[in-house]
Amino acid sequence: MERLVEICCGSYEDALNAYKGKAKRIELNSALYLGGLTPSLASLKLTKKNTNLKVITMVRPRGAGFYYNDIEFEVMKEDARCLLENGADGIAFGCLNEDGTIHEKQTKEMIDIIKEYQGEVVFHRAFDCVKDPYVSIELLIQLGVDRILTSGLKPKAMDGKELIKDLQTKYGKQIEILAGSGINASNAREMMNDTGINQVHSSCKDWINDPTTKTHEVSYSYAPAPHENDYDVVSIELVEEIERSIQK
Repeated sequence: MERLVEICCGSYEDALNAYKGKAKRIELNSALYLGGLTPSLASLKLTKKNTNLKVITMVRPRGAGFYYNDIEFEVMKEDARCLLENGADGIAFGCLNEDGTIHEKQTKEMIDIIKEYQGEVVFHRAFDCVKDPYVSIELLIQLGVDRILTSGLKPKAMDGKELIKDLQTKYGKQIEILAGSGINASNAREMMNDTGINQVHSSCKDWINDPTTKTHEVSYSYAPAPHENDYDVVSIELVEEIERSIQK
């Protein structure tokens, strides 16, 4: 199977940069500094209009964890429908119970909506917060999830490499394993070679200065030093680098 890099994008501009860097698939979000939230319809529509990227859209209504009340979940379902109706090729989401198990009812409802539009079903890094990865992946397979994005339950995927390899060995014929978090041109090929997976997820992040971020005593900074006056963007050059690295 062909090796693939999915680029994590936080805007239409990011999507364009990923496209120019020769990416084939992106995960489209907003607010990447919160771990990625649901993107705007405009960013999705412009991406589909002006690129040939496969676009997986995030459905996540807020920051923090993945235990959603009924109001939040209603918004998630409506967001999923809106995104799919406007060209999303799939939806990335994750719903957990308070005890770190998969919220089966919410997950099944989301899958039913996505499948109604023939979309790809991706369970995102909520998987890295589960109580038992083996019980969880077996349930997700049973429910019909196509792909799991995971760092192997560690902050960085390279640290979770052994679990990723084990999940790929045991379940790789039943579900796609996508490794993400800390993946770049220096380690993407190693991750694939060592685990047997054929796809990785990378942000290829660079920074652009906005001098209006901090003025007088008011600050809208979200990045740590030395990027207090910056915002993050996908780098065309870093996308090109990681794409080259997996094909060597």
